[in-house]
Amino acid sequence: MISRKKSESFFIGNDVEVVVTDIGSDRVKIGIRAPKGVPVVRKELLETRDLNREASAASGKDAVDELKKLFGGTGPFGGTGGR
Repeated sequence: MISRKKSESFFIGNDVEVVVTDIGSDRVKIGIRAPKGVPVVRKELLETRDLNREASAASGKDAVDELKKLFGGTGPFGGTGGR
């Protein structure tokens, strides 16, 4: 646990700086300075991505084939591919 006040920061490694930009009653805003090659992603977005991948893998080709049957073809607007 690291305690910081508004405008104070800390480093992760030598290249990533985390700055407290604002402190509200139930929320803290932070800024992150990192090299372009370092991805900075909110945890809930990673969790959603992982859930989507799991759902996609679980559905497989059978589910895609069933959807094609339901919608009457292979393209997004039926058998003609939308044109």
